[in-house]
Amino acid sequence: MRREELVDLNAFLIVAEEQSFTRAAARMGTSQSTLSYTIRRLETRLGVRLLTRTTRRVSPTEAGERLLRTLAPALDSIAGEIEQLGQLRDRPAGTIRITTSEHAANRLLWPVLEKLLPEYPDVHVELAVQAGLTDIVAERFDAGVRLGESIAKDMVAVRIGPDLRMAVVGAPSYLAGKKKPKTPQDLAHHQCINMRMETSGRIYAWELEKGKRELHVRVEGQLVFNNIPMILQAAMAGFGLACVLEDQVTGHIADGRLVRVLEDWCPPFSGYHLYYPSRRQSSAAFRLLVDALRYRQ
Repeated sequence: MRREELVDLNAFLIVAEEQSFTRAAARMGTSQSTLSYTIRRLETRLGVRLLTRTTRRVSPTEAGERLLRTLAPALDSIAGEIEQLGQLRDRPAGTIRITTSEHAANRLLWPVLEKLLPEYPDVHVELAVQAGLTDIVAERFDAGVRLGESIAKDMVAVRIGPDLRMAVVGAPSYLAGKKKPKTPQDLAHHQCINMRMETSGRIYAWELEKGKRELHVRVEGQLVFNNIPMILQAAMAGFGLACVLEDQVTGHIADGRLVRVLEDWCPPFSGYHLYYPSRRQSSAAFRLLVDALRYRQ
């Protein structure tokens, strides 16, 4: 294959991924006109239309989809081999893209990166903070970070944090003169602060468990947020009970701004894991980061 053909195929792959000539040209550091000419040249050489262009987006044709299924793994393999060659250098180098939740990014990833990266200036890390689950293969991430129970079985999963627990909390001002809830059913008599899930748009049902009893409790109250800091602010202001991750309120409980209830209904559950495709060829930089993040009890 001539070098020109490989360049054209790579350009087609990037346009298909971005679904936009504008974004693809910016990513490649070229002009839209040059990129458009490159795609036309490839389509002329192959004798088929690969992309359907509209005023809003660009999408692959049936022939384009067929080429993508073959092309993406092949170019990934080439990129992997080139990355492997980079391991011959004295120090780890390269860019690692990770999709993660905001909580995991703040609590686990950043403390490690803050210490690690100054020692390895040729290692670059891109964190994409996203609420929902992401197809890391389709979105071309090197790895993702999510709770262990959310990871697909065909992924390699590395534990990077301890077990987590939920905590139901309220301000002393709210609980004053009220009977503290001792069972999930008691929540019906309390104001609760709800959270709307960014991924599904639904209101989060509080997940409570004791022994073999697992309950998803729908609570009522004046306030709904899709942001944990706002939920905590409202809880500390006395607007009702909130259900959040335990480590988000440890300090507030210690200094007396929040009081915990229903603690026996909040057992531990599997914490955060770094996950990546089992077929991924690990670079020295990636192995370095995985080892740094690995949870050691």
